[in-house]
Amino acid sequence: MSHKKCAASILLSSGLILTSPICIANDSDLTRAGDIVAVAIPAIAYGSTYYMDDTAGRKQFYGSFATNLAATQVLKATVDKERPNGSDNNSFPSRHVSVAFQGASFIHKRYGLQYSIPAYVGAGFVAYTRLEADEHDTTDVLAGAALGIASSMFLTKSYNDNLHIATNLAPDYYGLTVNYQF
Repeated sequence: MSHKKCAASILLSSGLILTSPICIANDSDLTRAGDIVAVAIPAIAYGSTYYMDDTAGRKQFYGSFATNLAATQVLKATVDKERPNGSDNNSFPSRHVSVAFQGASFIHKRYGLQYSIPAYVGAGFVAYTRLEADEHDTTDVLAGAALGIASSMFLTKSYNDNLHIATNLAPDYYGLTVNYQF
């Protein structure tokens, strides 16, 4: 295994390990299903880079995944918001939801909306299970979704980026340039 592949595997593994302790802590079947889907979506997104033989996409996944996890952890440590069930002060934002939406939005941005719809449905399910388990309130879930989506949308490029749209704004001129490469 090359040095880069080993480092990448360690990064992904450590990120998935950060999300997995909660999978063990809950006893509800619905909650457990949400926990599994929360880990499965980014794992599938990562696996899609191998299926597509997409080395550049894999690097972009690492960046968006790591950025998302780091931002989520910093906010959890900084905001210190009590969970609705009173179990601890790590409620804001929802880590489960942020990793699920990061994976879904990576697939969306990199490979297209049509491939990401099942992942978005799964991420929505994860959000529902976090609310239903009384682990988070709506603000926590929305913030997690926003972090996950933002990390992939800003740090991922489209796999087939043939369409370029640019605006031209000047005091006396407003224009739009559309360029499609066939």
